Amino acid sequence: MAAMLACVGASAQTVKLQTTEGDIRIELNAEKAPKSVANFLQYVKAGHYNGVIFHRVIDGFMIQSGGYDLKLAQRPTKPPIPLESHNGLSNTRGTIAMARTNDPNSATSQFFINVADNLPLDGQPDNHASGYAVFGQVVDGMDVVDKIRLTAVAPVQMHQHMPVKPIIINKALVEPVKK
Repeated sequence: MAAMLACVGASAQTVKLQTTEGDIRIELNAEKAPKSVANFLQYVKAGHYNGVIFHRVIDGFMIQSGGYDLKLAQRPTKPPIPLESHNGLSNTRGTIAMARTNDPNSATSQFFINVADNLPLDGQPDNHASGYAVFGQVVDGMDVVDKIRLTAVAPVQMHQHMPVKPIIINKALVEPVKK
């Protein structure tokens, strides 16, 4: 958490996720996770996240979005980015991290917000192909994150933890940098 707090400052870049449950403001840490932040910002600026749903919600673990629309059609993605899980940032409550497959260098557009301290998701010192790259911190809207994590879920198609009532990111916006 101390490493995450080091990025909090007047000049840090923020993104606002306007969801059907309320707004979530995320401060990005480009110093510690430059590739993940640049990747996320590309998707935000391209409008990729507008209209995507939270498709995986696990209370006590995380909420995940960034890949599917209301019809469960997967959005096209850019090439995957290299893993940045050994950047000194930890998967603690309120952090945002890149989702990926078993391939450590497979992160594209999907991300998750930790709703608990998930330290086993951190990169292990003896395994550089381990972990999930944290690239920011929720600075406003944890009440919205908590509302989402408590929503009823059920299996739908290949998704085991899909909210029964769709939760949508209506718009993702890069906020002006405050001086």
